[in-house]
Amino acid sequence: MPQRGRPRGFDVDEALERAMEVFWRQGYEGASMSDLTEAMGINKPSLYAAYGGKEELFRKVVARYAEQDMAYARDAFAQPTAYEVVATLLRENVLAVTRPDRPAGCLSIQGGTACATDSAPIAGFLAASRLAGERALADRLARAVDEGDLPADADPVALARFVMIVTEGHAIHAAAGVAREDLQQAAEIALVGFAAASGARVPEQATGTV
Repeated sequence: MPQRGRPRGFDVDEALERAMEVFWRQGYEGASMSDLTEAMGINKPSLYAAYGGKEELFRKVVARYAEQDMAYARDAFAQPTAYEVVATLLRENVLAVTRPDRPAGCLSIQGGTACATDSAPIAGFLAASRLAGERALADRLARAVDEGDLPADADPVALARFVMIVTEGHAIHAAAGVAREDLQQAAEIALVGFAAASGARVPEQATGTV
């Protein structure tokens, strides 16, 4: 028996995609329940029955974003060398924050902009998510040190922080309307900086990119 208040043909995943767009464009604080239910094509009882409320819905949206829109990060971490990990991460990040079928920028940044005190847990949740990504990158670069791919004096934590600051800057600039080509240029400059600071071996075909 279907749950009360849920319209016939209700697609939980499709509605989640629509909610993602609202949160991405308006942020957690700016997205009202009316905005969400209208975009999702459901009523408030259906939203609570399927997702548990606004905060729970947002957390599900972020999980879906991480699984789908951030899949490039998993691909990057699987690259065989530190240089290729960071090159893939920086370049694919630019493509991700400038997709024509998505709002410009990054949900994990735009979603928590200027949260009020009552929504502080959401800002903290997003910050923790970003820091978890930074730690994962630091772990991957530490492995590169252990494997001899990076020199022993390379600092994985500082390098990961630098790369993540660049990717977050890409998102902010993309949301401000900076063109993909300009962000790609910034990514290549950052990659040169990473190689110089880390001592990473640069593939021969990659030299002279910038």
